[in-house]
Amino acid sequence: MKIFDYERIQEKIIMHEHKSGLKAFVIPKKGYNKVYATFATDYGSIDNTFISPGDKEQTRVPDGIAHFLEHKLFEQEDGSVMDKFSKLGSVPNAYTSFTQTVYLFSCTGVFEENFKLLLNYVQHPYLTDENVEKEKGIIAQEIKMYQDNADWRVFFNLLGALYEKHPTKIDIAGTVESISQIDKAALSKCYDTFYHPSNMIVVVVGDVNDEAVFKMIDEGITAKENPGEIKRIYPDEPNTHFKEKVEKNLAVAIPQFLMGVKDNSAVSGYELLKRKVSLEIILSILMGRSSLLYNQLYDEGLINQSFSTEAILEKSFGYTVWGGQSNDPAQVAGRIQEAIEKIHREGLDQKNFDRIRKAHEGRFIRGLNSPENISHSFIPLYFKGVNFFEQTKVYKELTIQDVQKVFSEHFSMTPALSVIWPMKM
Repeated sequence: MKIFDYERIQEKIIMHEHKSGLKAFVIPKKGYNKVYATFATDYGSIDNTFISPGDKEQTRVPDGIAHFLEHKLFEQEDGSVMDKFSKLGSVPNAYTSFTQTVYLFSCTGVFEENFKLLLNYVQHPYLTDENVEKEKGIIAQEIKMYQDNADWRVFFNLLGALYEKHPTKIDIAGTVESISQIDKAALSKCYDTFYHPSNMIVVVVGDVNDEAVFKMIDEGITAKENPGEIKRIYPDEPNTHFKEKVEKNLAVAIPQFLMGVKDNSAVSGYELLKRKVSLEIILSILMGRSSLLYNQLYDEGLINQSFSTEAILEKSFGYTVWGGQSNDPAQVAGRIQEAIEKIHREGLDQKNFDRIRKAHEGRFIRGLNSPENISHSFIPLYFKGVNFFEQTKVYKELTIQDVQKVFSEHFSMTPALSVIWPMKM
C-alpha cells in the first residue's frame, strides 16, 4: 500500500497493487455521504486492431465491439445486473469512450455489497450465441437514433474532416453493418485480451475504509498471471486535416457547427497533462465566455449560450473543438480565424494569461468536491500515464512561454468546419 499526499490541494490517494497487476485507488472524502466506485479497463472503441499477449498474428475485430461488450456484461446468467444494484439501493452505470470502458455505481449505503457485485459481474461475462444475436437489434436501434442526433452527427462529421484513417473518426457504437459481424468468439477474444486485471484499475472515492476496500479486492479479484503487453495497432495518420468542411442537413431549427484542429504532439504522461491544460487555457483566452471575441459574437447574435470549447488529448490522437448554434457559421469561423492570426502576430497577453490560468485552477479545485468528477477525470489520465492531482503542479509551473509555444504548434493549420443545416423545405 502506498500513500500519495497532495498538500497544496489537501487531497491524498491510497494505492494498492493486487498480485494480478490490477491497481486499486482509494481517494478519501471524509464526511461525504455518497461513495462513487469505478472498475475500468484501458480499452475503448479505437482498439480494434491488436496483437494479444502470446499471439504472433494481429487480430482485427468489427467496429463497435468495445461498446457491444459493455452492453453484454450487464446481462448475467441469473438475471440483469441493473436489477441487482437496484435492490441494493445504488445507481449503476457504464460507458465506453474512444479509449476506456468504465463500470460504476454510486451509493449512500450498503457499500460493501454493491462493491462486491461490481467486482464480480465485470469479471464474469455471460456470452451465448443467442444473447449476442439478440443484442444486435438493441444496439442497431441505438445507432439509428444517433444518426439523426444533430449534436452527435456534427461532432463525428468534424472528426471525419480532421481524420482520414484513425479509428477515432468511427462512431463508438460502430455501424449497423459492423455490429452485424460481431459474434461470441470475437467478444471473448476482446474480453480475454483487454479485461485482464493488469489492464484495469479500480477507483473508490468517498468516506470509506481503505483497508476494507483492498481486502475485498484481494478476495474478489481472480489472481490471473500477468500475460504481458497488448500491442495496439493504429493506422499511420497524416498530420494535415483530411477535409476543410463537412455539411449535412438534419431536422434542426438553427444551424449547428463545430470547428476543430488536429493535435499531432503524440505526448503522454505529465507532458500530455501540461499540453491539455495549455490548450484549455488557450481556448478560454481566444473564445471563452470572458473573452472579447465571445462577447462580440454573442452581442451580434452570431452565437448563443450553446457555444462551448474543449481540448481532447490522447496518446494516439488529439484535437481542440469549439462551436454551438449559429445562423452564420461561416462568419463565426472567419472571425475566430482572425483572432487566431492576431495571436500569431502579437502573442498572448500576460495579464489575460494570468487571469485565465487562475480561473482554471479555481475550477479544478472546485471540481474536487465532486466524487463523480474526480473519478471521471482520474481514470483517463491514469491510463495516459499521469495522476489527475498532478494538475495542481501544472498550474503552479505553467508559464506564458509554455502556452505560447503550444499555441504556435497547435494552431499552425486552419481549423476544419462541420455544419448541420436545417432540412430544405
